[in-house]
Amino acid sequence: MHVLILGGTTEARRLAETLAADAPDVKVTSSLAGRVAAPRLPPGEVRVGGFGGAEGLAEWLVAHDVDALIDATHPFAGTISLNAAAAAATAHVPLLALRRPGWVPGEGDVWHEAGSLEEAADLLPALGRRVFLTTGRMGLAAFAHLDDLWFLVRSVDAPEPPHPLHTEVLIDRGPFTLDGERGVLRRHRVDVVVTKDSGGAATAPKLTAAREAGLPVVVVRRPPVPEGVCVVDDPGQAVQWLGERLDLDGFRVDD
Repeated sequence: MHVLILGGTTEARRLAETLAADAPDVKVTSSLAGRVAAPRLPPGEVRVGGFGGAEGLAEWLVAHDVDALIDATHPFAGTISLNAAAAAATAHVPLLALRRPGWVPGEGDVWHEAGSLEEAADLLPALGRRVFLTTGRMGLAAFAHLDDLWFLVRSVDAPEPPHPLHTEVLIDRGPFTLDGERGVLRRHRVDVVVTKDSGGAATAPKLTAAREAGLPVVVVRRPPVPEGVCVVDDPGQAVQWLGERLDLDGFRVDD
């Protein structure tokens, strides 16, 4: 059996690790987009780079005899997810989306939802002057026109222009601690935080730190999963789905 995981996330890596440990007869290929210079590699075969859109991915699925496709990309990798849905339909390969649950505001949170990075940028002038921007290095152009604001941009790799005029870059990779996030907000005198609704525990402490400090948080909503695609939020559920879909061909993963 051959399973292709569109990865780059913690959940994708955990799924590959589980299959490597519990289903050694299953061939697992993990595909990484290549946007991070030094990614954490999962076990099994790894390919880096795009497929050439939905058509190229469909051709790859057929050429490499893929029996199941798992879209475990970042919740904001909307284009890749659309291509995966189209390619799976063309190649007649079962498709599952593995998505970590989104964050939910709690008591004391001051959240402002935005439908895009551009909407988030429009909200900022009324919320604060010193912005902790944690949306990654891609998409900074949406904030580049805000010359009156100061930005602390945190990303795994250094961002490229265009970006805001007054920008300080913090190169770091999660998981982050609550004490660490408190220190970042305090040292840089942050008065508003911007984040994508990525979900998960690795970057959630910034939300707790912002709540404690009474700071507003602009939360960019994640795009929907393509219509008709089955969704689970845990690698264990993905393993169960694989067992159910491929069991007719003798595939089974014990719990």
